[in-house]
Amino acid sequence: MHGKDIKITGIRKDFGATNVLKSIDLHVRKGEFLTLLGPSGCGKSTLLRLIAGFDVPTSGSIEIGGRDVTRLAPKEREIAMVFQSYALYPHMTARRNMSVPLEMQRLSFAQRLPGAALVSGKIRQIRKEIAVDVERVCEQLGLASLLDRKPAQLSGGQRQRVAVGRALVREPSVFLMDEPLSNLDAKLRNQLREELADLQRRTGITFVFVTHDQKEAMALSDRIALMQGGQVVQCGTPDEIYRVPNHVSVARFVGSVAINEIPVAIRNEDLFAGPFALGLRAAGAPDGAYMLAIRAEALEPVPQSSDAVCLQLPVAHVEYSGSEVFVRCSGRDIGTEWIRFQVPVEQFAQLRAGGHLGDTVSLRLRAHGAHVFTLAGERMPAVLVNRYETNGLRHVLSV
Repeated sequence: MHGKDIKITGIRKDFGATNVLKSIDLHVRKGEFLTLLGPSGCGKSTLLRLIAGFDVPTSGSIEIGGRDVTRLAPKEREIAMVFQSYALYPHMTARRNMSVPLEMQRLSFAQRLPGAALVSGKIRQIRKEIAVDVERVCEQLGLASLLDRKPAQLSGGQRQRVAVGRALVREPSVFLMDEPLSNLDAKLRNQLREELADLQRRTGITFVFVTHDQKEAMALSDRIALMQGGQVVQCGTPDEIYRVPNHVSVARFVGSVAINEIPVAIRNEDLFAGPFALGLRAAGAPDGAYMLAIRAEALEPVPQSSDAVCLQLPVAHVEYSGSEVFVRCSGRDIGTEWIRFQVPVEQFAQLRAGGHLGDTVSLRLRAHGAHVFTLAGERMPAVLVNRYETNGLRHVLSV
């Protein structure tokens, strides 16, 4: 098996007077796992349907492997697709569900008629080849023991594996998946995520995966195309999307804990939240009003006597989550509703024991994990520096 690249140029899609996709340009590289990530209604499933050929764009073009497929039927595109609902034939066994696509592909209507194989050695040979191909895919997906069961006798995870197998057996160049794990419980989702990532690496097929779950996207993808309002607002590796968001909306969407947003003023390159100096400098940034977005892990609780103290905030809520503790503080004094940070359980216990984390907590802000945006949400090309650090460590905000 081998993958092919997908080139999407100027794709626009209207449904009547409603514009759903707004001139999208996107290049999916050969053999990569790319995820279309975004909230419900952002257009990600519509874009996937256009790639599959289930719908036609209002304008723009789609190429697969250098061939213009914009107006071609799905069967002419060398693609396979897996849906959220599995879409298995309930009256057929797993084996038959997986073999039917090959029978439709390799046998004519007359050759598929009951009894045709009894009078034709050629048909028998084709059916043997189909059986071999089904067995091969079943070995890859761990389905060999389930082949004679019908969908009602399979768990959700097993049904989804059969759906993947049915698509994979056709040896597509492009594999499209529309929220395929949404109906599964958390344990099964984690298991199938690993299996899909391994499958993509072994086969080299180009995967385009749609999800609203940023954890899923971060775990699976070579690259993520984050969509909002019918547009791709940023495309990059999971690390780039998380660490270098190009818009405040990207920073808000990605992350297991909501990113903290603090209205700040920059004066002589120093950052202030109200009357409080934050201990950060934005080298090269002009004076004015901005938005500081900072990850929960970039806020560090410190002893109140520390020279690095930048903020003292009232503690509103403490939540234990395994090895981490999540703390929510009131941010009224710095112009925002809440400030959230997280620390390892051991560090939290030490701070509590030392009397440094009670009704209030002292925090310093790390440049790594902090981002400055304009009030319109655009990323500021600046260098963010921690004043309290003496080793010269800097966090570059521009890429």
